[in-house]
Amino acid sequence: MNLVLHGACTPTFLLERIVAATGATAIEPRPPQVVRLAGAARTPEFDALLPLIAAERLDWAFVQPGRKLSDFGLICFDMDSTLITIECIDELADFAGKKAEVSAVTEAAMRGEIDYRESLRRRLALLEGLDARVLARVYGERLLLSPGARELLAAAQAAGLRTAILSGGFTYFTERLRIELGFDFATSNELEIKGGKLTGRVSGDIVDAAAKAHHLCRLRDELGLRRDQVIAFGDGANDLAMMAEAGVSVAYRAKPATRAKADVGIDFGGLDALLNLFG
Repeated sequence: MNLVLHGACTPTFLLERIVAATGATAIEPRPPQVVRLAGAARTPEFDALLPLIAAERLDWAFVQPGRKLSDFGLICFDMDSTLITIECIDELADFAGKKAEVSAVTEAAMRGEIDYRESLRRRLALLEGLDARVLARVYGERLLLSPGARELLAAAQAAGLRTAILSGGFTYFTERLRIELGFDFATSNELEIKGGKLTGRVSGDIVDAAAKAHHLCRLRDELGLRRDQVIAFGDGANDLAMMAEAGVSVAYRAKPATRAKADVGIDFGGLDALLNLFG
């Protein structure tokens, strides 16, 4: 494997420790601010250096040598706090005066402390009776794409990849993003609305971690792709099953438990930092 470091300049002392931890056999600086270490292996010793790597504001990736974006066929994104900067359910809760309560449950779910299905039920129950017109306000006033989202999507589409949003969020937002950004696929939960108000429930089955992984595998099979031709971005515990089904898993500004199991860690660059890491 190659280990690619990208961001600020890598200090010599840290580079030496990374080489020792990964068993890298060669170092190739690639300006601007990219270092590629050939023959590197992901080890517990490398993971122990992650706090130091973060302190130097470096993003990192373990990738197969010589791979290009066009070698892949599908790129999948979690939505909340990955493709976009907000958690939509938290912003909906703000209009209901319950943002602190809902955000606390969201954070616990992302850390893997609460089962996602249970966390969603708890949070939605707090939104019962909220005017459905608030959905449009959240989309129009608060939803922002993560840095580099448009650039990465444009590069992926130009390279021939199919694109998907696989989210435990809500169809109101994923469908609008799918249309606006030209995604090929999107799946998420549908909020139940009656009499112009949220009921505090979803319609149909909940899209949880297992469902996200299932949809990735379904798309992969329908497109005739191998596992190593899929890239998946996520940030929380609910993304781990989906990321495990991809050849390249990317933890974007993620919780520590998610970052620890990813092939790529992006904490400082935008989503398009993936382009720099692959070279």
